[in-house]
Amino acid sequence: MTQYVIPENSLSTEQTSLAELKLPAPETQIVTSWKIACDGDDAAGLGHPRVWLAISPITGFVDCGYCDKRFVIDRDHAHDDH
Repeated sequence: MTQYVIPENSLSTEQTSLAELKLPAPETQIVTSWKIACDGDDAAGLGHPRVWLAISPITGFVDCGYCDKRFVIDRDHAHDDH
């Protein structure tokens, strides 16, 4: 018979809010383009397939789904992408 155990640590959803589960991005880059490409960091051995990401005008940033790198728009120097 399978017995399920409910964890009693800080990651339990009953004991922790979602805000406490969010971790800071491992790397942040300031950019001036609303659309950027990320392919990881080959020099550090963390390369991944190139993906194109669009920064949300509401949040002002986007996180890469592969390496979690955060791209933050510099609104003062940003230019339109056409």
